[in-house]
Amino acid sequence: MAKKLGAPITLGVVTVLAILFLTGIGDDDKDILKSTFSIDAVYYNEDTNTEVKSGDGYIQIIFKDKSKKTNAVVLEVLGMEKSFQKTFLDSSEFVEIIPFPNSPKYGWEIHPITLLIDHKELGQISLKTEIRPYGDPSAPIIYGNP
Repeated sequence: MAKKLGAPITLGVVTVLAILFLTGIGDDDKDILKSTFSIDAVYYNEDTNTEVKSGDGYIQIIFKDKSKKTNAVVLEVLGMEKSFQKTFLDSSEFVEIIPFPNSPKYGWEIHPITLLIDHKELGQISLKTEIRPYGDPSAPIIYGNP
């Protein structure tokens, strides 16, 4: 009876250890990316006490590479009627203002902000976040490799 339970118990322990090991990999890489790159995308409209007239809302995207070793960044705002894409060369930080007349009917999740970064030391990095209305907490950032 003991021999019959030994194999499943061993397999279970090995599986749990493998899962813990695999999910732990990459945490250091993400910590490096989190401490190196920051991005924020905020929607401003007439309700935010700015000098915006009705229907003249805009998105402000702020990117910063604290290491100052970015070769190029491709910024893209998805889900727009006409997709927005812009490339920044040799720029470790930028502020981009994009006209966006009205907040979306179905929420900001349908308009993700993506960055493809070419970094001198870290190679190709991708960042993804969401636009947030002015005054709301920052949206989470997803870090990855393309």
